[in-house]
Amino acid sequence: MLNGQTMGSDEAYNFVFKVVLIGESGVGKSNLLSRFTKNEFNHDTRTTIGVEFSTRTVQLDTFTIKAQIWDTAGLERYRAITSAYYRGAVGALLVYDITKHLTYESVERWLKELYDHADPHIVVMLVGNKTDLDLERSVPTEEAKEFAEKKGLLFLETSALNSTNVEAAFNNVLTEIHKKVSNKEVVRGSISAVTLNTSGVEKKEDEEKKKPCCQNI
Repeated sequence: MLNGQTMGSDEAYNFVFKVVLIGESGVGKSNLLSRFTKNEFNHDTRTTIGVEFSTRTVQLDTFTIKAQIWDTAGLERYRAITSAYYRGAVGALLVYDITKHLTYESVERWLKELYDHADPHIVVMLVGNKTDLDLERSVPTEEAKEFAEKKGLLFLETSALNSTNVEAAFNNVLTEIHKKVSNKEVVRGSISAVTLNTSGVEKKEDEEKKKPCCQNI
């Protein structure tokens, strides 16, 4: 299990994992991001335009992982998400609103776009958000769970408003990424970029230690 806390960018870490949030506008991606990284929820539903990201450093066993979470910040409304958004991502949360079936119906299209642009080994979790509105539910849990299993995705339902399963969603994704990239050895010092490839892990170690930490976009 991961235990996380927000830490300054000058803290040492072993891995940087870029995780992207995707899904239709209004499903709560930005609030999942702010809940995980700042423990905040914004009731103002106006959309900000322009890609944003926030970071949070978490401890996993003996490793310190810096999670760099990217949010589309409204660009999905204009189909304006570019390959640069996906570049270097090793994890993705594909979010839909459990009260709006149309946002669930678009999941397959988002999945195709993700696999068209991202690393084929990317860890993907399907997230049904807004469980605080369960009385208005239009997407049955079992239906989404079966879809996720069929596609080989992780699955959780969350509420950014109530903070339900938000930690678990991000932590499960980070844990799965770490399983994929870990070579089971304790790595000392900072690594400025981690990407998945068929050989397992691609790491920039000693030569990167003295460089600024947040270069991997």
